[in-house]
Amino acid sequence: MPRVNPSLGVVAMALMSDLLQLPPSERLALAIALWDSLDDQARDEALPVDTALCAELDRRWANHLDNPAAAVPWDEVRSQLGIG
Repeated sequence: MPRVNPSLGVVAMALMSDLLQLPPSERLALAIALWDSLDDQARDEALPVDTALCAELDRRWANHLDNPAAAVPWDEVRSQLGIG
């Protein structure tokens, strides 16, 4: 089982221990709800993106917009990788 971050307060640690007992689907739903509760600025601060990575993502997105037919369906990628 995942460990509870000791930097949390005592009440938060107890709550986190209880939350970690939830089934995976409920923990995931909670994580998504918490993420969705953040505004764009809070998300950017929580997960800063390297400038070079951001530029690469922008380049790839522009390439896709220029030629969307070149995209490979996810099922095909998984098949080529032998994972689907």
